[in-house]
Formats: sequence, structure tokens, C-alpha cells
Amino acid sequence: MPRRATRRFLPRKTKHRILKGVICVRTSFRNTIVTVTDTQGQAVSWSSAGSCGFKGTKRRSPFAAQIATENVVHTLVNQGLLKEAEVMLRGNGPGKEPALRAISKSGIKIKNIYEVTSVPHNGCRPPKRRRV
Repeated sequence: MPRRATRRFLPRKTKHRILKGVICVRTSFRNTIVTVTDTQGQAVSWSSAGSCGFKGTKRRSPFAAQIATENVVHTLVNQGLLKEAEVMLRGNGPGKEPALRAISKSGIKIKNIYEVTSVPHNGCRPPKRRRV
């Protein structure tokens, strides 16, 4: 069985240098999306498990989240754009911890870690009970 090669993307051209930024990691049960923004909230770079070549149920794996995070952080660190960042974690998928580990291994100084998962306070009414 041939070994699967992880795809790395070419660095995207950037208009301005950012030294401080926000890394937003959104982990759902189907995919993981990692977005890097500047302090004003404008997106600089992004990656997802689906765009890294993972399809189907492999997109939700922790390994796919790690590769997606490495891709987006690797492009910015190689260009010398990002030195320190705040990390915002959202969702309750399986890729949250591997994404955070990949950020900390990349050499970016993590200033704060925020958990911004939305929690309903007895929100919507549940559907009617099923009669069989």
C-alpha cells in the first residue's frame, strides 16, 4: 500500500505584514476549518481538511485537522508574517486538540486561548415525539 503524501500549498501573496494575529479553529463533526486573521478580523490565510485532500469521513479525523493547521501556519511562518497569536477554538469536533498542538509546535507564541463554542440556554423547542 503506497504511503499517502500530505499536500502542501504554495504560500499566498500578502499585501501587508502582520506580527500579531488571531487563529480561528472551527471543528465540526464533518470538517475542520482554520482561519488566520489580523487583529481587526480581516482574513489573511485559511485552510480546511477538505482542501488538504481529505474526503468523506477522513475529513473529520484529528490527523486531518492537524494537517490543515500545519498548512495554514506553515505558509505564514515561512513568510515571516506571524510571531504571536491568540487562538479561538469553536465547535466540538475531534480535531480541536491536535490543531492546538500543531500551532504550539510551529513556533508561534500563543498569547491567549479562547473557547468560543456557542451553548444554547434552552433554545429551540425539540421536534414532536415520533409515533411508530
